[in-house]
Parts: sequence; structure tokens; C-alpha cells
Amino acid sequence: MGKEQQMAHSIIEKLGGASNIQTLMHCMTRIRVNLHDPSKADLTGLKDVDGVLGVVEDDTLQIIVGPGIVNRVTLAMSEETGMNIHSVDETNPMDLEQMARMNKDAINKKNATPFKQFLRKIASIFIPLIPAIVASGLIAGITNVAIRMGADPESSFIQMLSLIGWGVFSYLAVFVGINTAKEFGGTPALGGAAGILIINPGLANITLFGDPLVVGRGGLIGVMLAAVLIAWLEKRIRKFVPAAIDIIVTPTLALLITGFATLYVLQPVGGFLSDIITKGLLNLIDIGGIFSGLILAGTFLPLVVTGLHQGLTPVHMELINTIGDDPLLPILAMGGAGQVGAAFAIYFKTKNQRLRRVIKGGLPVGMLGIGEPLIFGVTLPLGRPFLTACLGAAVGGAFQAFFKIATIAIGVSGIPLVFLVHTNQMVLYLVGLVVAYIFGFLFTWMFGFKESMAKDI
Repeated sequence: MGKEQQMAHSIIEKLGGASNIQTLMHCMTRIRVNLHDPSKADLTGLKDVDGVLGVVEDDTLQIIVGPGIVNRVTLAMSEETGMNIHSVDETNPMDLEQMARMNKDAINKKNATPFKQFLRKIASIFIPLIPAIVASGLIAGITNVAIRMGADPESSFIQMLSLIGWGVFSYLAVFVGINTAKEFGGTPALGGAAGILIINPGLANITLFGDPLVVGRGGLIGVMLAAVLIAWLEKRIRKFVPAAIDIIVTPTLALLITGFATLYVLQPVGGFLSDIITKGLLNLIDIGGIFSGLILAGTFLPLVVTGLHQGLTPVHMELINTIGDDPLLPILAMGGAGQVGAAFAIYFKTKNQRLRRVIKGGLPVGMLGIGEPLIFGVTLPLGRPFLTACLGAAVGGAFQAFFKIATIAIGVSGIPLVFLVHTNQMVLYLVGLVVAYIFGFLFTWMFGFKESMAKDI
């Protein structure tokens, strides 16, 4: 039995057996499962499984194993249990409603605040899109660098690269509409149709209240509002439509009502909310300067621990859509850099060989923008190093804010983010990254770690 198969078998065993697993899925670093009976799971034993970096109890039970290996272990679990990785019939609204009810019952009551549940909903919409967003953003960034280095932007090769890189961002509204409808119990295709309402070029030919409509106005916020409405309408209309004509009447009425509601109400409301969020953040960064960067970067890692940082994706996208770049992402990227610096300090100070092996495995992916192995495998279990990593991140965030570093697209943080930064700011971004490394290292070396902390690791 291979390593991934053994790990999958152990995880299944600690979850209470294959029969206790209701749904199976994964994101970039975490296996996400829903259990029929959470009380049957041995969470303490699950954390001790070799290769498991941490466990997060949320609306889904999240088992952190790291990038790359998460795909292989999830596949091995699928093969052992006979369960599809996306086992719920996502085209059936009733299945989604049933799953949502069971998920809601499983949420830890102390964490079930309305704001946290709202962020989890947003995260669930964007998590499946992350691989496409990361890949497209990196290709777009590399293309931009190539052009600035002298490549002919009119050449067929560069135009093809640009097409590949920017394609997802051009039609992201459709994907967001599909996932929003799924999340709220509607038909995915209708959610995609709602997303098209916001980005359809035909909007420019329509005049309402004396002004022509603006293509893309409302952004992803407007898309989500439209998709939520169409999912809600679909479920309500279906209750009154005979089954024989449901396939014709229900989607038609839902789309028609949503279409007019979007053009008259939701698009302007989405635009208004978008302006508040983006202008508020820009003012915060401009007026607060170094202090704002320090606070934003220093408090970002606790959000990563809960997985709620994915809820910021539409904020990043709105900034790019509204002002053409994103000054928030380089600041928040310093959170992972502080972790890297702290991990280096622990590696050079500790004599615990198991801890050193975990750090050695987590550092490369940490420097490439995936910080969860270091968070859940090193700094968070140790306690104090997590705080000193946040302090190092804060210094790096202050640096990024002072020089107003911004990206042209979104993607993973760390070193790869340099390709998404404005080309005239690439060196400054890297300097800020090193600053966060250094201060994360210094704070942890001076007062963040002592060998007695490693005895239980």
C-alpha cells in the first residue's frame, strides 16, 4: 500500500469508517468532508495521522494535508470508499437543500455568527474557482512581464498568451453565477445566466432613467445578488407549477423576473456596494498608509486559520474591476511571508528532528504562497511563533502599503505573486517579501520560540 493510500485509509478509519462519510471534496490544501454522525469521528486521532497537518471543524470538516498531496489522498479515499469526490447531485436543488440543512446542524454553535456564516458562503462560491484564477493570473502576469521586456504585443504568440491568461477573468461572472446558484440551492445554469446579465455587451444599448447601462457595473457583487435571486425564485415558483410543465415554466419565469430585477435594481445596488467597498479600502490604505498595511497584514493569518480568507476574493476582483489593480493583495500576502521567516528561525533553533522535517517540507510551498502547512504543522501548534509570524507580516505589510504596491490580477502570494505586480514595482515587492521574512525570523528568534515548546510536537 502506497503512502497516499495508507494515509487515506487511516483518515477514513478516524472519520468513523466509509459509511460515516456523507460527502467528499477538496480544495488546494484541505480534504473537506461532511459526516453522517460527527460524534463517531476521532478528531484527536485524526490529527495524529502521519501527513495530517491540522483539522478545522467548520460547516465541513477540513483536514489539512498540503498542496499536491491533497489531490492524491482525496482520490485514494474516493477509490477506497467508492464515493465520488463530488458525490452530491449538484443539479438537483432538493439534494443541495438537504445538504445545506445537514451542514447547518453540524456547525459549531459558538462559530455560527451571521457574519462568519456569510463569509463561509462567499468562500464556498470561490474555492472551486481558485485553480483557474491562479493559473490564469500567473499566465497573464508573465505575459505582462514579457511585453515590458520587449516582446511584441501584436505577435500571435503574445496574443495567444494574453487570451489564455485573461479569458477566465473576462467570463468570471458566469462561473460565479453558477457557483452562487449551487450554494443557494438553485440550478447552476440559471446562475450562469444571471451572471451573463451583468457582463452582456448589449447593456450598452439600453437606456434607463436617462442614462445608458454600463457593462460590468455591479461587478461580482451584482452577479451574486442576481444568482441568489434566481435561485430563490426558482424554488418558490416550483412550488406552484405543475410537474408536467415545470421544466418550461419555472426557469423561464425565474430568468425573466431576475433579468428585469437585475437591470432596474440589482445592478445599481451592486455598483453602489462595490463603490463603498473599493473606495473604503482605498481610502483606508491611502490615509492610513503604513499603519493600515501593518494592521491588515498583521491580522490576516487568523482569517486564514478559519478558511474565511477566501471570502475576500470578490473584494480583490472588485478592486481590479474598478481601479485596474489591487493594492490589498500584496499587503495580505505578507502574512505568509511572516510565517516563512518564523519557520526558518524555529528550524535553526530547534533540535526536534520531527519538527525540522515538517518545516523542511512546508518551507518550499510556503515561499510559493501556500502557508497552511507551516501554519497548521508548525507555528499554530507551538503557539507563540504564530504571533511573532503575525508581527513579521505586519512589518512587511507596512512596507507594501508605504510604496503602494499593487497587482494586475489575483493569484497565490509569496514569490509567484511578483509576476502579477506592476512591472515597475516587482523589485519593491520582493524587497517587502524579504523584509517580512527577516522580521518574522527576528521576532521568533528573539522571543517567539524556545525548545521546551517542541516537546509535544
